[in-house]
Amino acid sequence: EMSASLVGSEMCIRDRQCVISEFGIIIQEQLNMKEFIIEENEAGQRFDKYLAKLLREAPKSFFYKMLRKKNITLNGKKATGNEKLLKGDTIKLFLSDETFDKFAGSSQAARAYCELDIVYEDPDIIIINKPAGMLSQPADDGEPSLVEYLTGYLLKKGDLTEEQLKTFRPSVCNRLDRNTSGMVCAGKSLAGLQFLSRIFHDRTLHKYYICLTKGKIEKPDHIRGYLHKDKKTNKVIVSRQEFKDSLPIETKYRPLGSNGKITLLEVELITGRTHQIRAHLAGTGHPLLGDTKYGDSEFNKQYIRHGVRHQLLHAYRLVIPETDQTFVAPAPELFCKIIKEENLEEAYHENLERNMGLRKNDHHSSSDRNACE
Repeated sequence: EMSASLVGSEMCIRDRQCVISEFGIIIQEQLNMKEFIIEENEAGQRFDKYLAKLLREAPKSFFYKMLRKKNITLNGKKATGNEKLLKGDTIKLFLSDETFDKFAGSSQAARAYCELDIVYEDPDIIIINKPAGMLSQPADDGEPSLVEYLTGYLLKKGDLTEEQLKTFRPSVCNRLDRNTSGMVCAGKSLAGLQFLSRIFHDRTLHKYYICLTKGKIEKPDHIRGYLHKDKKTNKVIVSRQEFKDSLPIETKYRPLGSNGKITLLEVELITGRTHQIRAHLAGTGHPLLGDTKYGDSEFNKQYIRHGVRHQLLHAYRLVIPETDQTFVAPAPELFCKIIKEENLEEAYHENLERNMGLRKNDHHSSSDRNACE
């Protein structure tokens, strides 16, 4: 009889939301079982990380309490939350509809729509040639960013569903300043995000930019220094000496051509700090053409009539030795216009052709392929 009573009590707790009072058990509301099957896009993450996406508004303490009480189970068993999820795993939640709706939240994943310049795409990753003027990541003012455009693109294409967005959000893995153009890598799946995050963190992905700088740079160089960001002004300070709250930076560059007034420069970003290329080159006396924050205002004025109102900096080449892949996105129209007018077109094309022909499996942006022709 005692055994049966215990079983009955457990069933009551699992089937009802109960509170204990001095008068015994008071049944408050009916619990409903919700079942979720882990798909490939969700596998490989910790159980508690998955729950944090499924129940976005819930505090972590709620997950662990429900796990201890077996109101949340994994494959029909009690779980701790640190388990690594596998495709096909079954998750059951014994929660009232009111509680689930409260913690799941009603906010729909933001999305926007525009035509994206796709440099490369496979089931897990996508590389997009971002135009100058577009934000890489969401801002507080609600202006659409590349993340929202990516979400809209994947929904429209059918690579992502509204149901999948509840526990997975595609995301970019490298950020470019609003007015810097070029390649941005994003994960279409959890596996893709994990791969990109690892190679960016380990610096096994090599990032190359092209830019136009003031003055003549004659020799390649590998410069080092320290950078500190002033959050109030959203500007950075670069110094050769370490100072309080500064971070080490490394930038390599080589000139591709110069007319004495302007240099077409290839830059390899070793560390990826805020405004690093712009501030580091300005510190050497060769600021970027069009840079209103770190540049030479008198120098920039000469090019306003050509439509130059932002820095001419373009993330044009990515090399992933691990997968033996190279991706190239030629410069946008305005960049090419200035190159042509400054008689640097030949140097640009020689460099582009050399890098596009590096390997048989190179990839490049088809829509911009003839931008400088």
